[in-house]
Amino acid sequence: MEFGFTLKPDHSLERIVSLTKLAERSGFTYGWLFDSHVLWKEPYTLLTLMAQNTERMRLGTCVTNPATREPSVTASALAVLQILSKGRMDLGIGRGDSARRVLGKRPMTLVDLEQAALVIRELCEGRPIEYEGTKLHLDWVEPHALPMWIAGYGPRALALTGRVADGAIIQLADPGLVAWCVGLLREGARAAGRDPGALRVMAAAPAHVGKRADVRERVRWFPALVSNHVVDLVKRYGEQGLPADLTAYVRGRPGYDYKHHAESGSANAAFVDDESVDRFCVIGEVDEHIEKLRTLAKAGVTQFNIYLMSGDEEQILERYGRDIIPHVRDLQPTLTA
Repeated sequence: MEFGFTLKPDHSLERIVSLTKLAERSGFTYGWLFDSHVLWKEPYTLLTLMAQNTERMRLGTCVTNPATREPSVTASALAVLQILSKGRMDLGIGRGDSARRVLGKRPMTLVDLEQAALVIRELCEGRPIEYEGTKLHLDWVEPHALPMWIAGYGPRALALTGRVADGAIIQLADPGLVAWCVGLLREGARAAGRDPGALRVMAAAPAHVGKRADVRERVRWFPALVSNHVVDLVKRYGEQGLPADLTAYVRGRPGYDYKHHAESGSANAAFVDDESVDRFCVIGEVDEHIEKLRTLAKAGVTQFNIYLMSGDEEQILERYGRDIIPHVRDLQPTLTA
């Protein structure tokens, strides 16, 4: 199992660099940034700083979208970062949640997402492509592969990911729900004639070390964030087409204020029960973290990406590097889901 971390880009530039350096020293191999340019700092400038201050870590957005950033612009930015980082960039992309909704706009359709993601990858890897009736080619790029990760939970999104992407971003650390998502992902890969075992699976969620009762409030914001996607899924599929463990907790949700998106202690999380916190996040003492990560690997997870925005960021990186990663880095995903 590999380990990544995601920062909400609201820190000072100096602290973002410091956290990134500490993560690489601690054994993390991926560094990601949220992309919601109105709420927080512009991620591509920060990715430049992160690339300049690391040697091995892969870097990317978790996640960008194809509407607030036109696909050829994203491709060009990533291609330059590929040159700077010597090929260490990944593309994390989705339909757009906070980045779109704070503009008063809806997330993109899956059809548009698929087309844009393929355009970005083709251009960034130096291949000519026709897009919206015009032939495009970035003839200056260097020959680096751009691994593509697509974020989503629903059957159609996971089928799309299995069809075209290198990896899936699943914003959950509930092993049962992750296994359900992985099953749909692999079905999509098989239907497209691809090897389902070659797909990577990221479980992205907050982690906090300490007694559960002491740390739950730090991460209660996360199931509230996930609820935005769940509500969209229920509107599309109805509860009958989705696992009850995913949908039941949103029935009493009063609403969501994106001005406090991904904010520890936010009133957005007032409706979230303790059980959902425990299922969706990774909390507790060190041995509980290790056990849950082992269960996630059995569900098919290849990377655990810590949403590092609940306080104590340095301590969490250090504890994982010292007490957790050495015990689970050799875990291999189960391929029978």
